[in-house]
Amino acid sequence: MPHATTADDLKSIPRHIAIIMDGNGRWAKERGLPRTEGHRAGADTVKRVTEGCGQLGVEYLTLYAFSSENWKRPKREVDALMKLLEQFLRTKTAEMKEQNIRLQAIGRLHDLPKSCQEQLHRSVEATSQNNGLTLILALSYGGREEIIDGVKSLIDSVERGHLDKAMIDGDVFSKHLYTRYYPDPDLLIRTSGEMRISNFLLWQLSYTEFYVTSKLWPDFDQEDLKDAIRDYSKRQRRFGGV
Repeated sequence: MPHATTADDLKSIPRHIAIIMDGNGRWAKERGLPRTEGHRAGADTVKRVTEGCGQLGVEYLTLYAFSSENWKRPKREVDALMKLLEQFLRTKTAEMKEQNIRLQAIGRLHDLPKSCQEQLHRSVEATSQNNGLTLILALSYGGREEIIDGVKSLIDSVERGHLDKAMIDGDVFSKHLYTRYYPDPDLLIRTSGEMRISNFLLWQLSYTEFYVTSKLWPDFDQEDLKDAIRDYSKRQRRFGGV
């Protein structure tokens, strides 16, 4: 019987993986189910993939959980997504503590319903002492919005006299983004075969390796994760050099 793949079987483990989790609605439609069931199945995949990343030694995992554009979806679907998020956080926090996963979140979090904000705060606090995988949920997140907020933060720092505008460079700007505490992603995975980044981490993905699979997110499993990492291991990252 073949042995289970471990981190030792993979040549190069990305330090930071970002994932655009696409295909929940299509998965549900193919099965004649409401879209909410696709999102529920997608939440199960989040658990599987997060555990897989922790076992393989990935340090950071950023999941595009809810975009700033997703607020335009029908109210019933948005409400269901917010309830699912709150339920996920409430029921999985104990497991994250046990598995040494530290939860973080980025985006315009103040746009979330108050009950979601409160549960998110409780879950982040409860896992704050963990030092294993850092799971970052991008919620009410948009890459353009993040850059705009970063520019506003820079202007504020200059106006307050905390920063000389002559000092502003890429590194300084990065420190004013939502992701200032995390390294840029090494690998971006997108499911469902779509060839776009959908306003996700526009600044941070400058030198990230992309991996696109036709698998819909609810069907994506730990073996698919390992396939993406194997493909990444074959790449030569030049960062603009030769």
